[in-house]
Amino acid sequence: MPQITSGVILQLTLLLSALPAQYLISRWTSGNAAQRHIATRSILDTWDSVRGSYLNSTAWVDWLNTWIPKLPSFGEGEEQYPTLEEALAIDLLMHDNEQGYFGVSKEVRSPRPAYVLHRVGQVIMETQNKMVGVIVGWDAGLRAPPEWIKRKKFSDSELERAKDSPHYRILFGGPDSSSLLIGYIPQNNMKLFQGFEPDIPTLEHYFSHFDGEKFVMEEWLQEIYPDD
Repeated sequence: MPQITSGVILQLTLLLSALPAQYLISRWTSGNAAQRHIATRSILDTWDSVRGSYLNSTAWVDWLNTWIPKLPSFGEGEEQYPTLEEALAIDLLMHDNEQGYFGVSKEVRSPRPAYVLHRVGQVIMETQNKMVGVIVGWDAGLRAPPEWIKRKKFSDSELERAKDSPHYRILFGGPDSSSLLIGYIPQNNMKLFQGFEPDIPTLEHYFSHFDGEKFVMEEWLQEIYPDD
């Protein structure tokens, strides 16, 4: 179970982009019934927003469960939030799948389309949550399961643009030094973040070293992305 340190609180603030985590926690654990109701609703709304983003939520589930082991009900007429198990069903696909979703396909990406601007091994900043990660794969267009696309609540025009937009598989550090977040980020939601070597679990599986500008791919990954 992650320890509540200043580093964890900082990462929570960046990821959730909502009320400070300490404030929410204190409102949950103290105050009268009305205050706890408001605090819990804020946590639920924030959690729903995170699950709807391009980041997976797997690394946060255990942490959240330590604070909210059983979510209270506020009435039968209110919207019911999906269970953590339902959220994780899609998150597990983010980690690995046989359909090639989320940039895990072993198909060789060559020739490289000119509109794919970033390369495997580059360090980027995800612009929504200001998190720094490393590209470990990409698709020339959206390649994700219908359930994930439904969660995104795209309009028809947004979905058409997404289908034709490059999407990148990106590794981010999670809420503690040993946990991992995986993103599937469209090209217009990220920018290069050069001159910095992030410490992220499992990078050694993909890369041999950092050359000062980007991570250098292992041979097996270079075979998939020969033009990167």
